[in-house]
Amino acid sequence: MNQTLRSKVAFEGPEAAAARAWIKAAGVTDAELQRPLVAVVNTWGELAPENYHLRMVGDAVKAGVRMAGGTPLEFNIIHVVDAVVMGLQGMRNVLPSRELVADCVEVMVQAHQFDGMVLIASGDKVVPGMVMAAARLDVPSIVLYGGVTGSGKFKGKTIRLEEMWEAVGAFKAGKIQEDDLKGYEDNAFPGFGGGAACYTGNTMGMLTEAMGMSLPYTSTMTAATPFQVRAAKQTGMQIMSLIESDITPLKIMTREALQNAIRISVAIGGSTNSVLHMLAIANEAGVGVRLEEFEELSMGTPYLSHLGPSGPYVLPQLHAAGGIPAVLKELGRLVKGECLTVTGRTLEENLAKAEVLDRAVIRPASDPVAPTGSLAVLKGSLAPEGSVVKRSAVSPYALRFEGRARVFESMEEALHSIYDARIAEGSVVVIRHEGPKGGPGMREMLGPTSAIEGMGLAEKVAVVTDGRFSGATRGLAVGHVSPEAAVGGPIALVKDGDLVAIDIPSRRIDLKVKGDELDRRRKEWQPPEDKVKKGYLYRYSKMVQSASQGAVLK
Repeated sequence: MNQTLRSKVAFEGPEAAAARAWIKAAGVTDAELQRPLVAVVNTWGELAPENYHLRMVGDAVKAGVRMAGGTPLEFNIIHVVDAVVMGLQGMRNVLPSRELVADCVEVMVQAHQFDGMVLIASGDKVVPGMVMAAARLDVPSIVLYGGVTGSGKFKGKTIRLEEMWEAVGAFKAGKIQEDDLKGYEDNAFPGFGGGAACYTGNTMGMLTEAMGMSLPYTSTMTAATPFQVRAAKQTGMQIMSLIESDITPLKIMTREALQNAIRISVAIGGSTNSVLHMLAIANEAGVGVRLEEFEELSMGTPYLSHLGPSGPYVLPQLHAAGGIPAVLKELGRLVKGECLTVTGRTLEENLAKAEVLDRAVIRPASDPVAPTGSLAVLKGSLAPEGSVVKRSAVSPYALRFEGRARVFESMEEALHSIYDARIAEGSVVVIRHEGPKGGPGMREMLGPTSAIEGMGLAEKVAVVTDGRFSGATRGLAVGHVSPEAAVGGPIALVKDGDLVAIDIPSRRIDLKVKGDELDRRRKEWQPPEDKVKKGYLYRYSKMVQSASQGAVLK
């Protein structure tokens, strides 16, 4: 080793005899304490398919660490499962859990002075939370994503996650029978992993690889396969090389590296949640990415891979087509190849042998799915600080949309009206008080958008919210409206019947109400009472910043 190990502080010298005695009682030997100590931070749990197999993956990582001469010590981190709490009050806890994940990793690794860490990340908020912790701690680190899933089938039809919620809407509308709904439910997921499409966890896994914090090809591997087990061993071995070379996350997570990751997101139709998370990661890395840069990078990046939920292809197909390295290679000079990665080599060196193996899945940059990327940032009188829409998930017929507002103070109110067929064609469903502060916790509005899709209204109804959307969302769904209603943003002033204009090509979202009327409403507006008055969510609501800043805590 060419530098003093952090772990020596805890376990070297006569003063550390009591600490050595304690850890030896857990089965650790003197020989193991002489080696670099590697934290293997796992997300194993029994609540979700993206976590259930991670004991096996963790064992493989530890085997790799041992093969390379280190001592792995494993501990677990929480994972609030989005898909289980979707549409419930529990969804308020999901985005706030990102900060808890980052804090817990920081506390454990800093307190025990680990020499490096392997972060086994699976779950929508766990992945960014772990990457945030890596930037904050700046000790040698590698992220290993938990893997993706193949698509399920029922009666010859491919089923993806988003289609489960849409099936509920179809059932409520009388379009399918209860037996069919049960058939969807029982056959949607044929294996472990984070699903087959660009949901948030999968998106963030791919962006983490693109920024250089994961080994090439690992983010799109199918979960619980021999390929993933071997990759886990290689990851465990590689962390020892990073410790030896003192390659730390802040040497990798530069502004240019994060821009590479954002380009990947807009080139593959990544989740809109990636905007929140990349802003938060940039904040931890001290590189100051702005919301407007997502728009600038999206406008300058071709949309190359038409992946679900926006398109027909799934992540196992992307992996077979060459994975994230092939997409980066196809982006050519748009990608900053000089960026260092966890391989110890530059991105350009990693991509030397990358190639596109399926031109249907990864289109040529000269003949893309679309000439610009999948995300759009909309500003205007309804969202002065900005809002976000996945342009690639919107029908061409709905890119420009004007409609009368139907205003709801919560997701539940909106969902009941949709299911009861009380939303007319041409409406703009405005769901407010669901932002980071007002929620609190900025819930996902997948329930309302899926119900609209399932009832055949996707091209005829828009949803606008200060909350956010799942990576599984399809249709005209504008989220992250900032400032949010809880702080008196313009969305707080909207009334039923107001005209709302959405113009994605022009990047505008406007409330068509006269200025003097808005001034009158603003004078009459009163801050809402806190929905939560104690505990973590209360503290979160007082510290969280705007979605336009990544909903970070300050």
